[in-house]
Amino acid sequence: MDHLYQPYSSVRNTVFARKGMVATSQPLGAQAGLEILQKGGNAIDAAIATAAALTVVEPTSNGIGGDAFALVWVNGQLYGLNGSGPAPAAISIDAVKAKGYERMPKFGVIPITVPGVPSAWLELSKRFGKLPFKELFSPAIRYAKEGFPLTPVLGKYWQLAYTHFKEVLKGEQFNPWFDTFAPNGKAPDIGEMWSSPGHAATLTSIAETNAESFYRGELAEKIVEFIQKYDGFLTKGDLENYRAEWVDPISTNYRGYDVWEIPPNGQGLLALMALNIVRDFDFTEKDTIDTYHKQIEAIKLAFTEAKEVITDQKHMKISAEYLLSDEFAHINRLRINDKAITPEPVQQPSGGTVYLATADAEGNMVSFIQSNYMGFGSGIVIPGTGIGLQNRGFDFSLERAHANALLPGKKCYHTIIPGFLTKGNEAIGPFGVMGGFMQPQGHFQVVMSTVDFHLNPQAALDAPRWQWMDGKKVMVEPHFPNHLVQTLIRKGHQIQVASDTGGFGRGQIIWRNPQTGVLMGGTESRTDGAIAAW
Repeated sequence: MDHLYQPYSSVRNTVFARKGMVATSQPLGAQAGLEILQKGGNAIDAAIATAAALTVVEPTSNGIGGDAFALVWVNGQLYGLNGSGPAPAAISIDAVKAKGYERMPKFGVIPITVPGVPSAWLELSKRFGKLPFKELFSPAIRYAKEGFPLTPVLGKYWQLAYTHFKEVLKGEQFNPWFDTFAPNGKAPDIGEMWSSPGHAATLTSIAETNAESFYRGELAEKIVEFIQKYDGFLTKGDLENYRAEWVDPISTNYRGYDVWEIPPNGQGLLALMALNIVRDFDFTEKDTIDTYHKQIEAIKLAFTEAKEVITDQKHMKISAEYLLSDEFAHINRLRINDKAITPEPVQQPSGGTVYLATADAEGNMVSFIQSNYMGFGSGIVIPGTGIGLQNRGFDFSLERAHANALLPGKKCYHTIIPGFLTKGNEAIGPFGVMGGFMQPQGHFQVVMSTVDFHLNPQAALDAPRWQWMDGKKVMVEPHFPNHLVQTLIRKGHQIQVASDTGGFGRGQIIWRNPQTGVLMGGTESRTDGAIAAW
């Protein structure tokens, strides 16, 4: 049978629970978090366990060698964690160009920045965890040792990645990727068991050493030795000096709700900018031409501005405070008229990311996201470890005047963003939509669906999505209403109907009723999304 053949539309309902909830893109990942909750762990412990498991059960989108961000609600306060890594100290525009590149390469050892995932896990556990760090890895290690059967969407993207990598990854530096993820000379099929003993050993080492082995021990030595063998820039010092950074979240008030994001170098600022632009418009219904037209125009304007300035916060020429100001929103709001406008085009590469949300009975909640960036990332896997390294440095510019110009020790513009919603002094809950440059657009659409149009969390995720690409070009999902497509075209939008839903992000939501503590979860129908709850 064809597990990707879905001839009929189906309806998912919101999931309700009281003691705890984990929502993510892979059922076994969600179960890993629930297992930790039921052992007495809190939402932070569950988030770490789920994230570790996802490096095993969804390697098409994330890995141990990637980056991570988190928003954490504990005791009535929201905390932010930036687990993205900087460019190596030895890299520079001149050094990359000397190797024959006119722009940052997509694959190989050059675009690898310092991985932040293990440090992010440790920082969360040290500050807010309840159970011992080591105990949180037991489900992930079990899946890696014993194996697990591939779910449908996971199998689809694994096969696509394998087919692409067979064509573009040339040279012995990429052999460990094929040894690890195509051990029988092919991608595993949907329903087929896959295991990774090296991955299990690595997770065990990280668990038992509080991530020391990854940054200052045996794993660090293996990573650096392999990268330097193939003329990369990452050194032992880069790993030794890294630590995930606690940051103050940024927010905007949208119709009485505070919408929270991680500050730059993340692109969450962009979603807040778009919400500010539409805040003074009156929207009476969701599925109207006026609503979609103004939403698209607001995202265009926010993207055009944000891509010019968002980078490592220490290198930004315009402050986040100004970009979120009423003055800035008003200037852009006045640019929206009855016809589609053409802002300066922005090139938008694809992304590969996992998002998860957790909540416990005490009211702790976590919005967490981690990524290898473009699917499996750089195509570099450290032999025998299961460590797939990200290619986040691909987003650096080799143009010296560019806001995101490559510099040693600099963090680049980052696509992955967790979101969180509060009202007054109460947490509403975590939300996120993964998927490259779709992410702020997904956040924008989900928040409006929730606040303006009062959709429940599952309906807010299931609603047809659109994605601005560049200029007047907008992609819409296959089930996007045709009468709205036709009217948007008459307004000057260049609408393209996608053949599937793969490029429109994958989201999770958990809302909490502050009076009763009841949790309400929605999960993504565009992937193998699942909610584990009790």
